[in-house]
Parts: sequence; C-alpha cells; structure tokens
Amino acid sequence: MSDSASAPVSPSTGLGVVHLFCKPTPMYEPEALVSAVKAAEAAGCQIVTVAMLGHKADVAVMAMHVDLRQLRALQTGVQRAGLEVVDSYVSLTESSEYAKGMPEEMIRGRLYPNLPPNDQLKAWCFYPMSKKREAHANWFTLPYDERKDLMHEHGTSGRKFAGRIVQYVTGSAGLDDFEWGVTLFGGTPDDLKEVVYTMRFDQASALYGEFGAFYTGMVTPVDELATQI
Repeated sequence: MSDSASAPVSPSTGLGVVHLFCKPTPMYEPEALVSAVKAAEAAGCQIVTVAMLGHKADVAVMAMHVDLRQLRALQTGVQRAGLEVVDSYVSLTESSEYAKGMPEEMIRGRLYPNLPPNDQLKAWCFYPMSKKREAHANWFTLPYDERKDLMHEHGTSGRKFAGRIVQYVTGSAGLDDFEWGVTLFGGTPDDLKEVVYTMRFDQASALYGEFGAFYTGMVTPVDELATQI
C-alpha cells in the first residue's frame, strides 16, 4: 500500500466519532471483541462500550479518534470478532456557531472531549437529529440572531441537568443521514427521559427539531460486556 493511501484522514479541528450498533453472529468470539477494543485503545481511540436494551442492537461501541482510519480499523476488528454492524452513525466533534464568545476552555472541551465523561454515569442513549426545512418551519431561513436566541433557550434548559447528564453533540451534516448526533450519559435512566422531555418544549426543538431512532443501554466495560452477548 502506498504512503498516500494509508495517510491519516483527520478533521482540521476536533475528532472523528463513530457509533457502531451490533448484533452477534454465530461466528462471535468474546475474546476477539475484547482484543479489538484494547488494540484500538492502544492506538489512541477513546471508546465506550454499551450493553443495549431492545431489539435494535445488543452492543454499541462509541469511539473517538483524530484519525478516521483508526476508527475504521476498530470497525474492522469488531466485525472480525463476529459482530454484525446493524446500524451506525458517523460524525465529528464540533463547537457550535452559537458558541462565539464562550471561554476557550469550554470550546476546546467540545472539540476534544473525554470518554467516558464520568464513571458514575452508566445510563446511556444516542439519537440523531436535524433542523426542519419545511415551509412553515425552516430553521435555515431564520436570521442568525433569532437562531442564537432559540439555542440559548435550549442550552439553558439543558444546563438545569448539570451533574446528572453529560451531553455530546457531534456534527454530521454531509457525513450521515441527519445533521447532528446526540449522545447522553446519565446517572439514572429517568435522567435521560427527563432531560429529553424537558428540552422538547423549547421552540428550537418543538418547532424545528426532527429526530431519528433512539438507542438506549448501559455503559459496560468490554471485558464484562463481551461475555454477556
């Protein structure tokens, strides 16, 4: 393989993010899954593994790395361990256009977050979302200042859950089917339920939000999770 073919593919700022939602096949090997995750961590990937509830998936693997090739290597390792990727999401960490004027430390925290955010936050969910482009509710035709005010209201609602919820909003316009991926870590499952319900009353969500499928589970170390599948 040429040097150019194997060169890193990285965002100019921030990190690449992939969510893999998987089910075991008859070829599944627990030790191989553990090895794939450990190898990716050794290569610098930040990874959270999740035991999923419901029919959509049995395992979720959320990973971040500056080089998208490392995320692809992790995906390959997961598949070679005998897990079928039944759904996925690709995005990048980002600092919102409405974050202008925020302290540099907060902006950097959004671009270069840490996984997991807190060992006590074991309840987990993910969902993708976009803003509407309908005739009566087109987010992208609103003036910037109006959009900024609506997002400030939305952010104020979210900050009421400080200490109970950690949220990662990653950008996916042009990369996946929706425009953002939202990952929530909570202390209890009802924390997840309450924050999503509360924020849906904000106009930015109630009038302009469109949501994809929700995935819910429990953050679980890969050594433990591998034997539960």
